[in-house]
Parts: sequence; C-alpha cells; structure tokens
Amino acid sequence: METASLDRVAASLLTPPIVRWVALLGLCAAYLQGGINKALDFSGAVAELAHFGMPPLPALAAAVIVLELGASLLILAGRLRWLGALALAGFTLFATFVANRYWTMAGPERAMTANAFYEHLGLVGGFLLVAWHDLKSRDLSPSAS
Repeated sequence: METASLDRVAASLLTPPIVRWVALLGLCAAYLQGGINKALDFSGAVAELAHFGMPPLPALAAAVIVLELGASLLILAGRLRWLGALALAGFTLFATFVANRYWTMAGPERAMTANAFYEHLGLVGGFLLVAWHDLKSRDLSPSAS
C-alpha cells in the first residue's frame, strides 16, 4: 500500500470529531476521576495533600478539585480549551515534581516512581499539544478583529 493510500485510510479512521473527543476524554480521564474521588472523599483529599508534604488545607483541596474538574470540562467542551490544557499541564508538572521524586528513592520503588514521573511528563506534553493546536486553529491575527 502506498503512502498516500495509507494516509487516506488513517485519515478516514482518525479524523472524525468523535475520535478527537474520545482522545481528549482519555487525556482528561485521570483528572476527572481524581476530581470526582476527591470531591466524594474530601477528608481524603486533604490528607493526600499532607501525604505529599503540602499544607493540609481544605481550601487548597477544594482548589485542586475545581482545577481538575473545571480544566477537564473546558477541554472537553472546547471552550477556552487552550486555557484548560495549560492549567492541567502546569498542575501536572508541579504535582509530578512533588509526588514522583524518584531521585530520592532506591530499589523497586525508584523504578516505579521514575516510570510515573516520565509518564506524567508525557501528559504535560499532550496538554501542551492540545493548547498549541487549539490556538493554532484560530485566526488570532490583529487584522481579523
């Protein structure tokens, strides 16, 4: 099969809007699940902050819930998608350095945590691509106003 034919087959399978939405849902799934779980077990959300060395403040736990759910909904709804993506990229980068400090560990725990660290960097890259694509797809030139 020549490249052009393969491109056409791939485009027909991967470019329908539902595929894009399912991909965005997959990217946001951990944040939706985390936000919902934290909201349903708020004392656990506060305790999780303490576990990772953060101040166990109810307001901070509430802010994390709002960020995880709100940014995910912006991405899925396509309204300020770039902003939701950048918010989750920044949150994920910060949380990765707080929760996945593999360089302080030894043994099997170090390997598992290093894996999680680099997987989270991949999520950051994915969110940056979402923001880039969302902004690039708009005509934001000054003459368009």
